[in-house]
Amino acid sequence: MARSRKSQIVILSLLLVVGAVCPPLGGASAPEDKWRLWTGPTQLRGANVYQRRVYPELDGRTFLGPGPFGPPFTQEDFDRLAALGANYVNISHPGLFTERPPYRLDPAAQANLDRLLGMAEAAGLYAVISFRTGPGRSEFTFLLGDLGDWFGEEYLNDSVWGDPEAQAAWAEMWKYTARRYRHNPVVVGYDLMVEPNSNEVGSDYLRDRLDVWDPEEFYARYGGTLYDWNQLYPVIVAAIRQVDPHTPILVGAMGYSAVDWLPYLVPTQDPRTVYTVHQYQPFVYTHQEPHARGYTYPGRFDTDWDGFPDHFDRGWLEELLSPVDEFVAAHRVPVAVNEFGVVRWAPGAAEFLEDQIALFEARGLNWALWAWEPSWPPWRETVTAFNYLLGPEPGNLEPTDSALLAVITRYWASNSTRP
Repeated sequence: MARSRKSQIVILSLLLVVGAVCPPLGGASAPEDKWRLWTGPTQLRGANVYQRRVYPELDGRTFLGPGPFGPPFTQEDFDRLAALGANYVNISHPGLFTERPPYRLDPAAQANLDRLLGMAEAAGLYAVISFRTGPGRSEFTFLLGDLGDWFGEEYLNDSVWGDPEAQAAWAEMWKYTARRYRHNPVVVGYDLMVEPNSNEVGSDYLRDRLDVWDPEEFYARYGGTLYDWNQLYPVIVAAIRQVDPHTPILVGAMGYSAVDWLPYLVPTQDPRTVYTVHQYQPFVYTHQEPHARGYTYPGRFDTDWDGFPDHFDRGWLEELLSPVDEFVAAHRVPVAVNEFGVVRWAPGAAEFLEDQIALFEARGLNWALWAWEPSWPPWRETVTAFNYLLGPEPGNLEPTDSALLAVITRYWASNSTRP
């Protein structure tokens, strides 16, 4: 959808709306300081660390480590991220409650999250806790392309979008989590659910799939139902605020938190909520295979699957972000980009990230790249597309200098606050 481009004057006014005149903090542990990290000019620049539950029958015994969660991270992995200049990690992690009833605490998940947060603190990094899974939701909601090949339908679970008990358990899970981590000095945010996606999966991908990608159509048909994140997430926020009135809460929209779904996210009255987007558009560019032809930055190709070529450049990115500008102006709330990235071999990837991050910073948006990969050899040698230490050559598996890494570290060097 074409949108009007915002001038620098408009961007500046939006920054003032969310409090960009606040000076950078020298450290943040008090509740008010944690909130100020999200409401000033860009102060959190970092990356995602990702872990999921290990399924030995699918993963084998080495790929994701000895389990029960992987791939394994070490203190050195966190230290290296901090040494390159990042000051925050978005910990994309399984929830602390079981995925199937009876919904209860998973002590192994809790111990694993405790360990990751301890390493973040030791490295001098802020952390956001982001739950990928939980009652009625499994990791396989993100892996649908491998259904029937790598895994069978018994691993699917999206019942949270149709089961009131699972939704209530998400609220209880977050209430428990907030009570546990509310005083942790490095935890500066609770990200309620990574990429809400009932618009695709429904409550059962095989038997109740919705596959609705137009937000207006989705809300016209399903607004106010159990599929609607707008009716679930405020319940979770209220549960958290019963035990923790201070820690910032992060909420992304339906549609995997894509930018064009942000206007349909209905803000709550909670004064310490940050609204988030994940930015991987255009997917054909950011996720292209090695040596693909025609997808460059800047370039001209069909960016939105409408059959017509588009000019893909900084102006395209600026138009893409116009819903963020409009959302901030309309609701006077902060927005962050807690996932974005591009495969390291994409032609023009360094310039693409340079322009995109510059646009984030002009708006005062905190950001976290996907992804910071662990040094665990079976993973490091296999999952390489978003490992920015490896440079642009697809076959390279050793750290090397590159223009892409230089862009990232130059922006990370702007960080002036740490726990």
